Amino acid sequence: MPHPSGALRDVVHGMRGIGDGLPQGDGVAVFNRVYLSVTQELQRRLETGWFGDPRAAEELGARFAGRYLAAVRAQHAGAPTPACWRPLFQFRRHPHVRPLQFALAGINAHVGHDLPLALLATCRARRAEPADLEGDFERVGDLLTLLEERVREELMPGPDLLDVADPLTHLVGSWSLRMARSGAWMAFRTLWGLRQLPELAEEFTEGLDASVGMAGRCLLTPLAWG
Repeated sequence: MPHPSGALRDVVHGMRGIGDGLPQGDGVAVFNRVYLSVTQELQRRLETGWFGDPRAAEELGARFAGRYLAAVRAQHAGAPTPACWRPLFQFRRHPHVRPLQFALAGINAHVGHDLPLALLATCRARRAEPADLEGDFERVGDLLTLLEERVREELMPGPDLLDVADPLTHLVGSWSLRMARSGAWMAFRTLWGLRQLPELAEEFTEGLDASVGMAGRCLLTPLAWG
């Protein structure tokens, strides 16, 4: 893997390439736009000393985003993709799935599956313990909260279009970033505890991938426009 600084620049370049190659309404493009803006915010905060260990945080950010980019590349090449990303790839052009759903499904896949694996890879590469990353994990979580806030601000229909009877209201309320972040940390700690038991670790990872994918499929339930 390149030096983290170079890796993060490569990530931003890769996201821009994805965005340039897709129509605006494509579900992957919707997620990519908001994720790119938050990755650029991560770069800015790294320069201000906001993180306790900037090098570790930068490596975590690059490994985290790299899993998303790898999934997009695999899908484009017709190769197998993680189960967590398949619903977004399958429904990305569905006329009755709204932009907010695409964005939340992307966050669900990325936080629920990719984040624990990125934490594990970062710990192994740096020969660190989970406690060494916990503080900066929380700071990355603050950036993910910013991502969710931007998603809701930019993609949530206005009050004249969305009310309590709209099915989108219930879908949005069924998923929690706070719970997804907590689950990601627990999954990472579980994988860390299983690192000497590779068969069990693989089974756990496959189950995590499948369950996150199932949640993503629910978030992408096609809805009629009001």
